[in-house]
Order: sequence, then C-alpha cells, then structure tokens
Amino acid sequence: MQEFKPSDVRAISFDCYGTLVDWERGILEALAPWRSRVGVDTSDDALLAAYAQAEPEEQQASPKAPYPVILRDAFASLARALGASAPSDAERDAFASTVGDWPVFHDSCDALRRLQHSGLKLVILSNVDHASFTRTNEALGATFDAIVTAEDVGCYKPDVRMFHALRSEIEKMGIPAWAHLHAAQSLYHDIVPANELGIATCWIDRRSGEAGGATRAIAPEAAQPTFVARSLCEFAEVMCE
Repeated sequence: MQEFKPSDVRAISFDCYGTLVDWERGILEALAPWRSRVGVDTSDDALLAAYAQAEPEEQQASPKAPYPVILRDAFASLARALGASAPSDAERDAFASTVGDWPVFHDSCDALRRLQHSGLKLVILSNVDHASFTRTNEALGATFDAIVTAEDVGCYKPDVRMFHALRSEIEKMGIPAWAHLHAAQSLYHDIVPANELGIATCWIDRRSGEAGGATRAIAPEAAQPTFVARSLCEFAEVMCE
C-alpha cells in the first residue's frame, strides 16, 4: 500500500450511525418509554452492551431484511437478553421508526461542511435503508457524492461486500484506491473489514478509549486504523491542514 498522506486523499467515506450520529443516545431515548413501562433494572451501559450483541445477530440471521425490521427484531432479542418483558408490536414499530430522529453529534455538520468546502468527495457507507438515512441527511445538512446502504448491497457490515460496493462507487468517481479514506467509530463494523481490503482508515474514537457502547467490542490488536481522531472536528483539522 502507498504511504498514507492526508493531502493525497480525494474521497472520504463515512459510517453514519455512531460516527456522524449519536446512535447510543438515540437508542437510549427511543427505548426509554419501554424501560419505564416494564421497569428494566439495568444501567445504560448494560443495555447498550446487550444491544451490541442483539443487532449484529439479527443482521447476520437476516442479511437482506430492511433495517427497520432488524431494529424490531433486535428490540425483542434485547428484552430477552435482559430478562425483561417483551415489547409490544406497537413499541417495536415505534423503535424501528426512530432512526431519523437520532441526534447528530455536535461537531458533525461543521466538520462535513469544512471537508466538502476543501474539495473532498464525501460518501456514506451505512447499515441502514435509504428512507431512514434520508431523514438523517436533512439533519446533517450535507450533500454526499454517493450513498451506499445495506439496502443496496443486501448485507450488513462487517460483511466485506459492503466495502467492495463502496470501492466500486469510489472507482466510478475516477479516484484511485490510495486516494480514498474511510472514517468510522466502530472497529467491529468498519475498521476491521476495511483493513481486509487495504483501505486507509481513521478511527473516530467517540468514546475516548472507554470500553462498551452499542458496538461489539473486539481486541484492540484486531483492528489497525491508519490514524485515530477523538472527534470529527479533530479529524477535519487533520484532513484540511
């Protein structure tokens, strides 16, 4: 692989939920009514850790299912894992519809605007459906040059087919592989499979080194990001200096 230089990058792809969007806060807020109703006696960290197991299991079991269906089923699996009362169909439907309401991180919009103004191509690679992302995109206020979703590919990250589809989009822009960088918060969903294809990566360490969260934990040595940033603001500073 060619030595990585930020100044060589012409296209940046982003994971969305977890990287640009605070999906952990979104998940917790969306589940709050159910937790209150059934009296779930567990911490936020424990709930997110259970979710980190439930969602990928549903994605692996039903790779072609739309993301709202994955969310409905993950909600039911989460309740079972916590030994809590099952959510009603209405509660599952409500949770599945909340994706577009999950809050963007405070630095996402400004960082995307700065990167785009610098002439970089911006691409989304996300484990969602287009309808869900459309609502999120309104909040981000960015114009992306390409959007690749699980709905398009028929599988979910960390399946490397998602990254093959991403590379295909980058190639259509006439941008060589060495001029493409992928930025993401999840080592499990993004950094490891990108490593397999030799894609340069930035790990956006939103949890600042703290374990846990809504993404599956992996051994640090299993992922080898090209570099690390603690926020999207810090990332934009590196890429635009």
